[in-house]
Amino acid sequence: MKNKVNIQLLILLLVSLSPSLFGQIELGDKEIGVKISLEGQSFSKAVNILILMTMLSLVPSFIMMMTSFTRIVIVLNFLKQAMGTQQVPSAKLVSSLALFLSIFIMYPVYNRVYNDAIIPYSEQAISEEEAIEKGIGHIKDFMLLQTRDNDLIMFMDLAGQGPVETPKELSLRIIIPAFIISEIKTAFQMGFLIYLPFLVIDLVIATLLMAMGMMMLPPVMISLPFKLLLFILVDGWGLLIYNLVASFG
Repeated sequence: MKNKVNIQLLILLLVSLSPSLFGQIELGDKEIGVKISLEGQSFSKAVNILILMTMLSLVPSFIMMMTSFTRIVIVLNFLKQAMGTQQVPSAKLVSSLALFLSIFIMYPVYNRVYNDAIIPYSEQAISEEEAIEKGIGHIKDFMLLQTRDNDLIMFMDLAGQGPVETPKELSLRIIIPAFIISEIKTAFQMGFLIYLPFLVIDLVIATLLMAMGMMMLPPVMISLPFKLLLFILVDGWGLLIYNLVASFG
């Protein structure tokens, strides 16, 4: 039952993102049939399936761009570059860590969506439109908490959007890009702060090597052990993960 409801909510979220593409959705007891139309023209079943699969393939992108994933993965990559360990941890490990941290951070949001939209819809207490509105509303709340006002205003100007009473009245077309830009800005600010202590170590090592006349020796070879030692002594992973998660509070 839970899997069926999750699939239904996924379809509902896709409909909310592309209201002009999906004309009608039929949710039966045994199967889910989707009727897709564009500008009043119906497509064949094969084209319907192709369009539906294409939309489903975009879901991971929406999930990554509408959650904490972007900020986390950028900060972790900044850490790798600051320490000079380009291959450790690997890109797959960084992405996996960012994914599970995103699940941890987004769990309260998913809980609210599940309790306020999925369960009432599965019990037929609310309509599809109400389920979509409530589910998207909680996602908007999360994104707006992390989005800068000037980024929202910029995309409102670009979209020709007039003034609104509350930011929640804005459409996802405006909120999502503003949220992404804000997340990138925040990640770069955190990356700058991560870089500073390691940059000091690089400068000190480079100065010492130059004073000793060892200019041909790459400073990175000498500074890397000191960077690792500093990172271990201050419990770097614990500090970084704690502050990353707390930054979404």
